[in-house]
Amino acid sequence: MRLGHSSSILLIMLLIFPPIAKACEPPAGIARLAAALHAHGLPCRLLDANLEGQLWMLEQAPTAHDTWTRRAFKGRGDNLAALRDTKTYQTPDRYGRAVSDLNRLLSVSSRQQSAVVGLSDYQHSSLSPLRSADLIAAAAKPESNPFYPYFSRRLPEMLGGISTIGVSLNYLSQALSAFAMIGYIRKYFPGLKIVLGGGLVTSWMQRPDWSNPFGELADQMISGPGEQLLLELLGVREAAKQHIIPDYSALPLEEYLAPGLILPYSAAGGCWWNRCSFCPERAEGNIYHPIAVKQALADLKLLTALHRPALIHILDNAISPALLRGLLENPHGAPWYGFARIDEQLADPDFCLALKRSGCSMLKLGLESGDQGVLDKMQKGIDLATAARVLSSLHRAGIAVYCYLLFGTPGETESEARRTLDFVVRHHQAITFLNLALFNMPLYADEAAIYGTEPFYAGDLSLYTGFQHPSGWNRKSVRSFLETEFKRHPAIAAIIRNDPPQFTSNHAAFLNRIRQL
Repeated sequence: MRLGHSSSILLIMLLIFPPIAKACEPPAGIARLAAALHAHGLPCRLLDANLEGQLWMLEQAPTAHDTWTRRAFKGRGDNLAALRDTKTYQTPDRYGRAVSDLNRLLSVSSRQQSAVVGLSDYQHSSLSPLRSADLIAAAAKPESNPFYPYFSRRLPEMLGGISTIGVSLNYLSQALSAFAMIGYIRKYFPGLKIVLGGGLVTSWMQRPDWSNPFGELADQMISGPGEQLLLELLGVREAAKQHIIPDYSALPLEEYLAPGLILPYSAAGGCWWNRCSFCPERAEGNIYHPIAVKQALADLKLLTALHRPALIHILDNAISPALLRGLLENPHGAPWYGFARIDEQLADPDFCLALKRSGCSMLKLGLESGDQGVLDKMQKGIDLATAARVLSSLHRAGIAVYCYLLFGTPGETESEARRTLDFVVRHHQAITFLNLALFNMPLYADEAAIYGTEPFYAGDLSLYTGFQHPSGWNRKSVRSFLETEFKRHPAIAAIIRNDPPQFTSNHAAFLNRIRQL
């Protein structure tokens, strides 16, 4: 027995990742928590209820009997196999049909519970994840959740010997099901301790006006990385801070919806740039916490040797320039992708060629705008001339670009939006995929008060607020521009057609790799 442990060494914990999220890679959060517990001799179990719940729902006979649904149900096994087969990604139409049919089955299977489940989302006709009262209502009637038949059978199988349950809640699409599961546990296993954490919970708790409405449901809520507090809750006194490598071994790595294992890895918390206006990271006060480059590279080599992944997904908000250099100087042996900032380093053609040799399949770039004035007002630190060189260098190196654009910021009008259109058209050959988003004002951003606030999403858990655009470039006008002008340009429409339905950037590197072969 290690020093510092109490008699609670025998406690076993169940870590749960609830539905719905994209089930194409194992959840990194509970893998990190598991590694921390194992490092201190604490056994635990992991349940990816998101993956299991979706696979369970796909096996249920649908109540709808239209031609599409009958075809989708009959072909569900073939479609699941197709998403796990590299050959499918050589034929975009076959890929799109498999995704569409599986999404159809999830949708029709959940309608009786007034919900619409999809491969990447969960919507309810009357309950909102932005209202604490609705989440409490979901917990009060767990049998109303479409996944209830699954988790009411699965949880009892997993709870033997368990004293504590950790629920990792990262996305709004998970919230209603997460609380339904919590409600079920509270009702049928009232003696168990429930700990609630994850990215969404962290965002809630970072609100200056946060007052916990879930005291009757969760014994503890954790903001930020949960390893240390979780160890303390399990009786580890003065837990030594130590480096943790995620432990994915207890997860069903062969069952995820991808043509090979996508292994997520985080080399940093927060963002190394952390200067952009309206950034949720800044609004929430998240501090940049990187792992030393040498250690991150060693982690990636070890994980690659252990799991032989088809792709590594680096989860950082932006991979640091130092880590990018480390990746090309010390390749770990697997293809990889992630977010990076546009800078002079990526404008160097030789650097990009070396990145490609290191295994870089795709970089996600937050360009946001093709107008220099808008970028300057957002404090993006991006020069458009440099951005053009970056796109050219990546294109010549054979690295795909997933370009993120943001429309409707306070510094943008329709004129600036058209300059973004022009920039994308000029560089369309170097942009492989596009993500188009409408600007949301973080509720507690420093800039929110400047532009005036008004209700946006109704609910006490909303993280965004409406605002009065100084030039009247409102959301309706932005949407109209995107639909009637931006997306209709032939060069841009061709890029948008590349985007993988439902799975978007999570599958994009596979589609691009096949396209290059």
